[in-house]
Amino acid sequence: MIDRKLTGPKPKTQMPKGACDTQMHMYLPGYAWREDGKGVPAEPLPTPDMYRKAMDWLGIDRVVITQGNGHHMDNSSLLACVAEMGDCARGVAVITGETPDAEMLRLSEGGIVGARIMDLPGGAVGLDQLEAVDARAHAAGWMMAVQFDGTALPDLEPRLAKLKSNWVLDHHGKIFGGITSAHVASIKRLIDGGKCWFKFAGCYEATTTSGPDYPDIAALSREIGAHAPERIVWGTNWPHNHASRTEDYPDDAHLLDLAMSWLPDQAAQRQALVETPQALYGFPQIT
Repeated sequence: MIDRKLTGPKPKTQMPKGACDTQMHMYLPGYAWREDGKGVPAEPLPTPDMYRKAMDWLGIDRVVITQGNGHHMDNSSLLACVAEMGDCARGVAVITGETPDAEMLRLSEGGIVGARIMDLPGGAVGLDQLEAVDARAHAAGWMMAVQFDGTALPDLEPRLAKLKSNWVLDHHGKIFGGITSAHVASIKRLIDGGKCWFKFAGCYEATTTSGPDYPDIAALSREIGAHAPERIVWGTNWPHNHASRTEDYPDDAHLLDLAMSWLPDQAAQRQALVETPQALYGFPQIT
């Protein structure tokens, strides 16, 4: 059984009121897993109280729950998780270009504000449906979370630049083949196009180096953060389903402080933690 380390020193970052974690996976018991077993998290599942404890420990007031690969196309567990967490939560679901209007309405009424593209092993909907999902998301007023092997980002840039929905490039772009100046230039151009945001989350999944400070991801994130601090969002990637042993489990307080150190100042930190996710994911404005 993994110790999820929900105690210990708190982050040094001063978390503002309304701080939002835009990358959390959550599961409730009683929902069927996909038959091939891909993406199914290890038992025992974290309880809702553990999620709330993690949020309290890190100073998080709001959370965006992303559909996990283990449930593939079935958003039932996601809807239940958003309902369980209440008004502080929003969801990013899996849809296709064929998802009926009635289902889009049901999802929207259940707190879903985004659609997920996950073009990596285990993902339910990949880049082959990018434009079709974009059309459905845009019609619903949703954003999109887009994840793929960013090695191909320069080649994919023309398609991504034409998206109608607001969208987030997930997990620092996951440039597994190594970050080059061409990748950085593509990200900057996409951001400058007005529809793209960049997510600081799960750096340990995106790196070609190692922790605890992930120098390749740090350099990229500092450059993008300096270029467009208003286009950064942040997430924990809790409960870190990649970890199968306690000794491999990330230090969430360190990861939070590390991500915030990549932004130029406290004003940029507040923007990434509160104001940007508030607008992008449709949370009420903090007064």
